[in-house]
Amino acid sequence: MILYGIPTCDTCKKAIKALQAVGHDVSFRDVRKDPLTAAEIDAIVTEFGDRVINKTSTTYRGFSDFLKASEPEAQIAAQPGVMKRPVIKTDGKWYLGWSEDVTRALL
Repeated sequence: MILYGIPTCDTCKKAIKALQAVGHDVSFRDVRKDPLTAAEIDAIVTEFGDRVINKTSTTYRGFSDFLKASEPEAQIAAQPGVMKRPVIKTDGKWYLGWSEDVTRALL
C-alpha cells in the first residue's frame, strides 16, 4: 500500500496511523520531496479527474490564472501540494481522501 501525501498533512498522518493499526504495511510517499513521475500523475488524474485538485487550498488560490485554467496534470507537476490528500494505492485500486467510504473500504 502506498500513501501519497505530504508529511505535515494531518489527514495523511491520521490515515497512516489508522491503516497501520489494522495491520496494513503503509509506504509513505512525500510528493514534495519525491515528486510524482508523469506516468504516476497520469494514472492518478485518469482515476480521479479534476477531483484530485484541492481547489480550496492556499496553493491553488495562489496559482496564476493560466495555471488555474491548465490541466490537472500540469497543476500537480507544478505544485504537488495542490493534490487532495491522501491518495492511496493498494492492490491496483486507488482511493482519494480519508472519507468514511475510504475508511470503510480499507479498515
